Amino acid sequence: MKGYTAADAAAEETDQQQKLPYLMPLKPGRDTERIRLPLDFEDIVSEKNLFALLQERESRRRYSDEAVSLKELSFLLWATQGVRRYAGKHKQVTFRNVPSAGSRHPFETYLFIRNVEGISPGIYHYVPSAHELEVWEENGNYEEALAEALCGQKFAATAPVTFVWSVIPYRTEWRYGLKAHKYAMIDAGHVCENLYLACEAIGCGTCAIGAYDQELLDELLGFAPGPSSETDYEFALYVAPVGRKEA
Repeated sequence: MKGYTAADAAAEETDQQQKLPYLMPLKPGRDTERIRLPLDFEDIVSEKNLFALLQERESRRRYSDEAVSLKELSFLLWATQGVRRYAGKHKQVTFRNVPSAGSRHPFETYLFIRNVEGISPGIYHYVPSAHELEVWEENGNYEEALAEALCGQKFAATAPVTFVWSVIPYRTEWRYGLKAHKYAMIDAGHVCENLYLACEAIGCGTCAIGAYDQELLDELLGFAPGPSSETDYEFALYVAPVGRKEA
């Protein structure tokens, strides 16, 4: 986690410097059912004062039985990974609502949906390029398996929606080599803090979770087990359940 020295840089030639093909910062969508998400969500933001949001922000582990609306979920996805614009040849760079080292954005967003208006329970993947959800797995009975994967944290497995961010390290490694892993960890903090603030703005709560069983959570999402040198290798990195605040 310590700094990267000039000597380290001189000893390493990154894949970008070798002019090797880069990995797009967007995962290709599947040929499955898509759900278009609304972008007219300003009316649901009840608190727009940044000072108030910072004062109120805290980890919340108890949620009401009220469903999260589709607009609310759309806003949270837009706030954490929404694409503002593209740049570079063949759209190689995305500018989003969170910063990322070199605009490489190594994360993908998966949702375990239990109680969101208009969406059947199951596992979904966010497609930021189209601001849509795609069905990842039609599994509405995931709570027990997810609780086990989250080391017994049942509150997270039974929340209206549980965010799971995965990481595809090579997106950042291509440009930064050995520095990439530190940068990706820093980037993860940007994403989750945006979720905290966005939740507070709409009367919801969340709780960042780093305690999980890697193999079990990866298996739930269909990721390949164990280490890999493949450029598209992906694994779960961070979790955050979301629900409306208890009255």
